[in-house]
Amino acid sequence: MSCKRADAYLEARDVTVRETVNASKDRYGKSDLKQLLAEASKVVVAKGKKVVTFDMKQDAPSANELAKVVLGPTGNLRAPAARVGKTWLIGFNEEAYSGPFG
Repeated sequence: MSCKRADAYLEARDVTVRETVNASKDRYGKSDLKQLLAEASKVVVAKGKKVVTFDMKQDAPSANELAKVVLGPTGNLRAPAARVGKTWLIGFNEEAYSGPFG
C-alpha cells in the first residue's frame, strides 16, 4: 500500500525515477545492508506516522539497530525504499518525502 502512495506522491510532483527494483523479486536482507547503505549520509525510516532519522556519518547506529527498523517482518528491506543522492528513504511518509522531493 505504501508503495502505491509513494508512486502517487512522486507522480504528482513530476519526479522521474531512474531505476526501479521489484521488491518481491530482488530481496535485500540483513547481510546486504552494509553494502547497500555504505555511501549513505542519512537514512530516514518511516513506519506509519513515526519517522526515525539516522545520521550515518556523525552517529551511525549499530548494524543490529539499523536492521531492526529497515527490515520488515520477512527479514527483507522494507518497501518502498528510495535513494536520493546520499539519503535513503525507507517506508513512505509524506512529510519525510517532502524534504528531498519538495
